[in-house]
Amino acid sequence: MDGDHVTNAARATLVLGFAESAGRAQALATALGCAYAPVAVHHFPDGESRVTVPAVPPGHVVLHRSLDAPNAKLVELMLAARTLRELGATTLTLIAPYLCYMRQDVAFVPGEAVSQRIIGGFLADLFDTIVTVDPHLHRVASLAAAVPAQRALCLSAAPLLGEMIAGCVAHPLLLGPDRESAQWVAQVAAAHAIDFAVATKDRHGDRDVGVLLPVDAAVAGRDVVLVDDMVSTGHTLAEAARAALAAGAASVSAAVTHALYGADVATLLADAGITRVWSSDSVEHSSNAVFLAPLLAAALAPHLQPQRVHRGR
Repeated sequence: MDGDHVTNAARATLVLGFAESAGRAQALATALGCAYAPVAVHHFPDGESRVTVPAVPPGHVVLHRSLDAPNAKLVELMLAARTLRELGATTLTLIAPYLCYMRQDVAFVPGEAVSQRIIGGFLADLFDTIVTVDPHLHRVASLAAAVPAQRALCLSAAPLLGEMIAGCVAHPLLLGPDRESAQWVAQVAAAHAIDFAVATKDRHGDRDVGVLLPVDAAVAGRDVVLVDDMVSTGHTLAEAARAALAAGAASVSAAVTHALYGADVATLLADAGITRVWSSDSVEHSSNAVFLAPLLAAALAPHLQPQRVHRGR
């Protein structure tokens, strides 16, 4: 699109944000050159939510909301999206830097809900386009297979994390704590040809894991940076840090896309010897060091709808 079309498209688009991510939504609106407005949410004593959106939305509305702590957020998204449709919005886009319920893509026992398929279908029914960053996908080939919306855009913070690490650590060794992290470690390493290795994990439970370093990993004397898509309980990163330090690492840091910190995670990581944690701002946290608004705006801008401009002769 040329400059006039981009301007017209931005004018025809409104970015909406919820209170917990208002700053990130406003940054996205600024990067796109779009107007911004808040979604108002009132929580009743019984746990229900009253959701209020702008009364006269333009044709294209972008809702920005990361879906950590997702259950109430999903209901509020549904209320907002359905109301926007009733008010005349013709195109709805969800920017969910963290996308929930993606890890379970198969039923391991009879009767177990396949949350990825159910929540993916739920979101696809509400939104025309869904944009996310580093979703936790395993046995599906693409985001579109998990979220069958008209358009599903899967972005990665890995190159941004790689740039940040290259500027902060002189000679890092990137270490993935398990095989599932291999794709992120390789992407983070790619931009600056950083050395990397991938460990293996033996999971005994949600909070009981063991990590085994690869036999050819030259860890001794290196500044190790653990790389993964997320930190939640912190136990996998903690065990990987202990293994790296036991093998002679000079220091251990961590870089993740999603900082889904549970209770006492910061203490657990520090006690394991992790001196620094860097994360993207997909979820607001004190470790945020990489900011996603430019990445999200660049992906979304080509899909903005130009406003029709009628000029008299």
